[in-house]
Amino acid sequence: MVNFTILAGGYSTFIATYLFNSDAGTLSLVSQSTTGQNPSWIDLHPTNKSILYATNENTEGALQSFFVKQDGSLTPALGQTSSGGNGPAFAVPLSTGEVAVMNFGSGNGLIIPTEEDPLQFTEGAPLISFPAAVSHPHMALQVGSEVFVPDLGADTIWRLAQDGAAPGTYTVQGQIDQPPGSGPRHIVVRGDQLYTVHELSSTLTQQTIPASPSSPGPAPLVANFSVVPPGLPAGASMAAGEILLAEASTSTSAGSGSSNFTQPFIYVSNRNVGTPDPRGDAIAIFAVEPQLRLVKHVFTGLDQIRGMELSGGSENENAFLVAAGVAGDAGVVVLRRTQGGADLEVVATNRDVPTRSSFVWLD
Repeated sequence: MVNFTILAGGYSTFIATYLFNSDAGTLSLVSQSTTGQNPSWIDLHPTNKSILYATNENTEGALQSFFVKQDGSLTPALGQTSSGGNGPAFAVPLSTGEVAVMNFGSGNGLIIPTEEDPLQFTEGAPLISFPAAVSHPHMALQVGSEVFVPDLGADTIWRLAQDGAAPGTYTVQGQIDQPPGSGPRHIVVRGDQLYTVHELSSTLTQQTIPASPSSPGPAPLVANFSVVPPGLPAGASMAAGEILLAEASTSTSAGSGSSNFTQPFIYVSNRNVGTPDPRGDAIAIFAVEPQLRLVKHVFTGLDQIRGMELSGGSENENAFLVAAGVAGDAGVVVLRRTQGGADLEVVATNRDVPTRSSFVWLD
């Protein structure tokens, strides 16, 4: 029996704790820990997995920190600070000891230093504004010494770098423009390749990252794929959501002497915000090597998949993926990666909490 603890944020006043038993194929709701309003995005400290950060996606946005107890429940918030704007839809801790938080509603963000105790935030970081008439930053990703910020409103990916020695002081050093009207939402980076999921055009693109933030000219598209599944009902309206990268595994399976996952894959969630599809929303699976290629769509029974996350860890080889919708009552599902990662199958479901929007795996 292998048990995994999963935390799930959402549009509520709590973070849910689930226990997934991979042998029995069961997913149980263990607890609900009280938080601020709308902890829609959660993430773990990069080196201390007992520390969790959560946004409060409200008009007056906030960032909170929690200690994760042994049973997977959370202490009351131990740190809290303003996000500096409206609607923080994403936060991520950086290797520098800072936490990047992006305000979708007000088009700005902060990179907030933490104290020696990473549960405590340092006040006073300058607000980061983006030079665009319309700006809706939706994510931040550390790429070397830079922070990339996909901006759904400006159709670009901003390249931030620290400006001076003061922690939390970052400025825009360049940008990687995206197709007009595409609405870049989330990204992953593999070497010098940038993969972007676009909410408004429901596409996945690939670009080579220019070596310098100030490199002149656009970064041409290497690949551009629709992520929309086939056979949609009349009135369906698609908006792509999340993107995950699962690299090939170097670990070996017990008894076989080889890995189950020898090739990298990308998984992209779709959100149908129109007429519901009885099959639910789909996850599009892409092979990465030798070139980007759509493999298939897997329908999940979920409604408007926003959050999903791989199980991670060397021992389980990213063997599982957890996902949920932000609408309907389908709850949370866990899918197993099969066919070397080229397919997915639902192995566990829990509907005790109807909707969730982000996840972390503790085990």
